[in-house]
Amino acid sequence: MFVDRAKILVKGGDGGRGCVSFRREAYVPRGGPDGGNGGQGGSIFLLAVSHQNTLLPLRYHTEYRAPRGRHGSSSNRTGRDGEDLTIAVPPGTQAVDLGSGEAIGEVLKDGDRLLVARGGRGGRGNRTFLSQSNRAPRESGPGETGEERWIQVDLKILADVGLLGFPNAGKSTLLANLSAARPTIGAYPFTTISPVLGTVEVDDRRFVVADIPGIVEGAHRGAGLGLQFLRHVQRTRVLLHVVDASGTSGREPADDLSAVVEEVRRFDPDLLQRPQLVAATKRDLAGEEDVLQRLTQAANGLGLEVVPISAVQGQGLDELKSRLLAMLDRRVTEVRA
Repeated sequence: MFVDRAKILVKGGDGGRGCVSFRREAYVPRGGPDGGNGGQGGSIFLLAVSHQNTLLPLRYHTEYRAPRGRHGSSSNRTGRDGEDLTIAVPPGTQAVDLGSGEAIGEVLKDGDRLLVARGGRGGRGNRTFLSQSNRAPRESGPGETGEERWIQVDLKILADVGLLGFPNAGKSTLLANLSAARPTIGAYPFTTISPVLGTVEVDDRRFVVADIPGIVEGAHRGAGLGLQFLRHVQRTRVLLHVVDASGTSGREPADDLSAVVEEVRRFDPDLLQRPQLVAATKRDLAGEEDVLQRLTQAANGLGLEVVPISAVQGQGLDELKSRLLAMLDRRVTEVRA
């Protein structure tokens, strides 16, 4: 089950108490204070793990509490620190403090760690209160309370290319024929209800494609779970608009393309600054009234180019892969510049 959002409670461990103690040995009068400090409470971190691709475990385990620090003891012994607690999440996960609404941070690649709840510092032992005016301090510090808060954890998939289009436009079929991914395919809307990733190979090169569930008009307002779907596009480097160009769907392909572009613009205008391409799918089903010309004119009006394909028959897929790879290379060059 794919889960891309969860709310969890994280509580850092409390710091241990400082100790009040005096040295007691034969023949050592007035041995002085020797109370040790308390240990540091454990902290809680998010850890990006590449083999994990869902936040499902966080749906069933919603509370995470790190161990507290041990109390200080005599002979200036500092209490043992509480162990840090690590929560494994997929790369591309970000955390937000639900109380303040502020972003805590994100983990983008395997091995990245993010502190989400800090452990409390240990209290001071009476040895640290020793001074010229107080030679026998009988005070110590309590350990600090560990940080506690509710956080929202969001997964935004990391992919090179994001497939965008209306339901049943042929995105899943295209992904299945471009890569080894096996998304659910059916002749009805919303076959795909969660993002699916596939790796595309071109000679000795590889890139990752994400099949984003179908967008409907009003998606930028949340219609059809649009906000949950569109946010996955934010971490893709190239946008591939997939449009049914068979002429048999009863829809106008040019209008579909314009509508999807508009939904993306209203959701996040900056996304449209990324490289984009249009895949005109289902060309093997094109009838007498060929809609490709109207789609091409609409795409050109938006500054986009069109690659006609038939995913089922494999027509145009080599050209499509080459074009996408070239766009990714240009994107890398632009970012470095």
